[in-house]
Amino acid sequence: MRYRIVFLVAVLVVSGVLWGAMDAVHPFGEPSAPLMDDYFLSSAQSERAVNNVVTAIVFDYRGFDTLGEAAVLFTAVCSIAVLFRGKGEH
Repeated sequence: MRYRIVFLVAVLVVSGVLWGAMDAVHPFGEPSAPLMDDYFLSSAQSERAVNNVVTAIVFDYRGFDTLGEAAVLFTAVCSIAVLFRGKGEH
């Protein structure tokens, strides 16, 4: 009987959290307009001397993040190569 009550309380808590999370989701096709979008669009060319705003964000504003992602991908590729290498003569 005690486990049923704990299970019911857990279901109610999870349902409440999901209900609250779904209430905060924007309707499809109506994204919010954060202030950073306007900042990047207005100052990317003057600060970074590039015409493509996406390139400015990926390589200049978020360069360390891009470097970290490249390191993770490199580590994954090396790990897969080590796992699937052929057995050679030693």
